[in-house]
Amino acid sequence: MKSIELMQDLSEIIQYEHTEIPLYIRTADLCLYPDMSAPCHWHEDLEWIHILEGKMCYDVNGRRLVLDSQDSLMVNARQMHYGYSYKRHNCRFICILFHPSLFCQNQALMQKYVTPVLKNCSLEYLHLPSVHAHGPETADFLLRIAALKESAADGYELEAISLMQTLWSRLWSCKELGPGLEGQETDEDLKIQKDMISFLYQHYGEKITLDEIAASGNVSRSKCCRLFKHYLQQSPIDFLNAYRLKVSCHLLDNTSRSITDIALACGFNHLSYYSRYFYNSYGCTPREYRSQKGHACSDSSLPLEAITF
Repeated sequence: MKSIELMQDLSEIIQYEHTEIPLYIRTADLCLYPDMSAPCHWHEDLEWIHILEGKMCYDVNGRRLVLDSQDSLMVNARQMHYGYSYKRHNCRFICILFHPSLFCQNQALMQKYVTPVLKNCSLEYLHLPSVHAHGPETADFLLRIAALKESAADGYELEAISLMQTLWSRLWSCKELGPGLEGQETDEDLKIQKDMISFLYQHYGEKITLDEIAASGNVSRSKCCRLFKHYLQQSPIDFLNAYRLKVSCHLLDNTSRSITDIALACGFNHLSYYSRYFYNSYGCTPREYRSQKGHACSDSSLPLEAITF
């Protein structure tokens, strides 16, 4: 099972290959993620996605995209985003996380070619479909970077960074990354949404009311619901219960804790309600899910704080 580990503020703890080199390169299948979806998160890194097979839905600050096979996507730093399945089908993709500090150490070059992009409020993401003028070239760069990681040859990081710098230069020169409107790193509504989701991620095992979710963002109940609808296309309670189900799937896969214990730990006070909600969402009962996955292990002491997605 693939995992994404989050801090309390929803920022991702990225498992770089080498902690001193902020570069992450992986080829993965979406079916290996719980519910074929990643949780909402953000990070300081630029994120590049390239679709190898299938399709993927991708959400950036509430804007939904459908990425087709051979499409590429760059998500700017500090944007709230997540990917999930298209019509419950698998998708094979490349994911590259590239910290801006890897571009160069020269401050003049950073200020001229990188900082304007990071501060460009109008550039939350850059979608380069396969039919885009610069789509095939971008795809080629990302494929070459992924191949370097697979080879794991000595010094592959240097060549990968060089390729990313060249790709950046090409996109800059053709005005795809040109300067835009500068402003606050995130608008106020996005910050409020992050605060509310962070609250749910921290307290999902407790009894939570809509009033408490709204209070965590210091907004009214109506605005709370509007923001969840805008950014996540769900009500706050539906989002909370969907996250609780993801946590329960992780526990079903990776522990031998009883189903009743898992339901209570994830905030479901009644086993019958948990089982019915699980079945309506996944088409099987928790017991059938555990049996089909066959991932239950003997470690029943796994702390909830260790759960990642």
